[in-house]
Amino acid sequence: MQRLLVVLGLLFLAAGSLIAADRITGKTFATRSEVIAPHAMAATSQPLATQVALDILKAGGNAIDAAIAANAMLGLVEPTGNGIGGDLFAIVWDAESRKLYGLNASGRSPYSLSLEYFQEQGLESIPSHGPLPVTVPGAVDGWFELHGRFGKLPMQQVLAPAIRYAKEGFPVSELIAYYWQRSVPTLEGWAGFREVFMPNGRAPEKGEIFRNPALAATLQKIADGGRDVFYKGEIARTIDAFMKREGGFLSYRDLAEHTSEWVEPVSTDYRGFDVWELPPNGQGIAALQILNILEDYDLSEMGFGSADYVHLFVEAKKLVFEDRAKWYADPDFNDIPVAQLISKKYAAERRQLIDPERAADSYEVGNPALEEGDTIYLTVADADRNMVSLIQSNYRGMGTGLSPDGLGFIFQDRGELFTLKEGEFNTYEPHKRPFHTIIPAFVTRNGEPYMSFGVMGGATQPQAHAQIIINMVDFGMNLQEAGDAPRILHQGSSQPTGETMTEGGTVVLENGFPYETIRDLVGRGHAVGWAVGPYGGYQAILFDSEQKVYYGASESRKDGQAAGYCLRACRRIGRSVMPRFRQGSGMGSGLRRESLETLSHAAIQTAFRIGSIVPWGAGTQTGEQLDALVDGLYREDVEVALLHRGDDILTQHQVLHVGGRDQHTLVAGEPTTGTGVEVAFDLLIDAADGLNLAELIDRASDGQRLPDRNVGDRREEGVKLRRRRAVSVDASVGLFEDQARRKR
Repeated sequence: MQRLLVVLGLLFLAAGSLIAADRITGKTFATRSEVIAPHAMAATSQPLATQVALDILKAGGNAIDAAIAANAMLGLVEPTGNGIGGDLFAIVWDAESRKLYGLNASGRSPYSLSLEYFQEQGLESIPSHGPLPVTVPGAVDGWFELHGRFGKLPMQQVLAPAIRYAKEGFPVSELIAYYWQRSVPTLEGWAGFREVFMPNGRAPEKGEIFRNPALAATLQKIADGGRDVFYKGEIARTIDAFMKREGGFLSYRDLAEHTSEWVEPVSTDYRGFDVWELPPNGQGIAALQILNILEDYDLSEMGFGSADYVHLFVEAKKLVFEDRAKWYADPDFNDIPVAQLISKKYAAERRQLIDPERAADSYEVGNPALEEGDTIYLTVADADRNMVSLIQSNYRGMGTGLSPDGLGFIFQDRGELFTLKEGEFNTYEPHKRPFHTIIPAFVTRNGEPYMSFGVMGGATQPQAHAQIIINMVDFGMNLQEAGDAPRILHQGSSQPTGETMTEGGTVVLENGFPYETIRDLVGRGHAVGWAVGPYGGYQAILFDSEQKVYYGASESRKDGQAAGYCLRACRRIGRSVMPRFRQGSGMGSGLRRESLETLSHAAIQTAFRIGSIVPWGAGTQTGEQLDALVDGLYREDVEVALLHRGDDILTQHQVLHVGGRDQHTLVAGEPTTGTGVEVAFDLLIDAADGLNLAELIDRASDGQRLPDRNVGDRREEGVKLRRRRAVSVDASVGLFEDQARRKR
């Protein structure tokens, strides 16, 4: 009877739901169009975090800087899913080396907590809350590993936006407010939770301003003192004392000995697309196994939403999750046959077990906690074509509920995902990483970066990863549609925490599947149900290598946003500013302060790309040359910001930058002086390099000052700089004035 009521409820949803709006283009279930921008893109689960990522990119940071900044921001604005008390995983496409890098920044169990302790307490599983599921938080170390290898901006600048918002406050968004309020009854009794996360004796409402000055202070210490202040310094000592007081086991030693691990991402080819995941202790390879099993079927002929497709998908998932329950664990403690698990040969063997007309019916519902996990996922791409796929989590919602004294965050409860059964790959041991649900993903095509994506949400994640790829490759959906499409979710598989499936589990279909599909699935022996909220949350960025543009997507199941920007904003300004040169003879006599301010507010804080060499000299440009430059701007052959100040402001150096794609030539010389003559700074930045204006003024290479040269000697005695990583672009009016005054 219960199963009948569940099915009837699902049929009602399928038949009676209302469509919110009629879209003119694309699939009817799509919530919006893709976001498209040529030079940078960010997609996160909260709009303020997306804007922070873009701000960091506009300030000269790269995708790695922006991802760290966005993650720090999400720890503040979305504490229901992540924070610096949790773990982190990332896949990075580095444009310089043209290679993918994987980072496993998950923490280990306490040295002092043993399996015997749980047995003595009579526990059959690790509790969800309190001190027992606490493992070392790996996120902060993950930030510094990413930043140390790929970052550009100083960490003080990267973390500054989150620190500012934590001090000044932010309005809580709708879905986050909902989950926050749901967490209060469970967590309010744990030490520190009420003081930080219930400032008025309750969870904040939608739109209410929330401040976290304790987190601001913690992030400031991390920004100033680096990762060691968290793992070996003041913060580590605070955590050690707090855990001792609360009866916990996490200690100073656990923190001090923590390390992240750089790992090789693994992949499978799915119909010409290389899909990349990280190896265990996470569950990413489950998505690869599902795709391998399904690759032999003609899914496009079956059609999206058909009973044949849903049935095969569910059965493939069941098979893969049996492997997941047995093999996925910390590789430092086990020899995990990753290559065999993701091989085409193994997939063919497993595929033979699927009955195309009948659901397997010999399993039982597993651990529902694994189906629940709360997480954040974000992805960022920059103008240099670096791309980051990053996921971070407390695990179950807001974590353990324990918030250490004055630090403003909650410890994760990831240790809950160990099993207490002896002899299993994932059995609890001291200083061991638990099975992990959070997984970033990436796609390359013909060796080129194609797509960075992820779907948050416990055991939903590998199922959703596979569906995103199938939606795009087999069903022809675009990036946004692939995430908005109604999802298939199977619950009740065997789990790494020790549960065994014995009755086939339940197929949970999101609203939007046709009645005929549901009826057919029931006829094949599936238990079909419905649920509110377990379908995850998707963000993605796709790079179109032909058009040289990014596509961004953020689905409506979360509060998120995808946004990008164009570095070529100066083109609109150029036409109004450039003609002013013709008011006098040459470059120096017609441009006044208002032109500089017009440029600085709209364009100077942006990097500019050049595709040809543009030499400049004071007082030498003719009207024809200026016309050619303006034409070049609009043809996109050349992009240049001309920055001018009167000689009363800048009196020591004139810096010219003549650049090609593979090198830079910088020249410094005495400015031409006299009434109405202005000093010009040419800031030309190619597609791969950016140069800090302060560095142009103060040094040519490796901190060395350029000798003064007159105009005639510049090109002959210029200093060539090898192509190198960009540093921040910060060319505000204030910077000009500060630099000039220091030179007087």
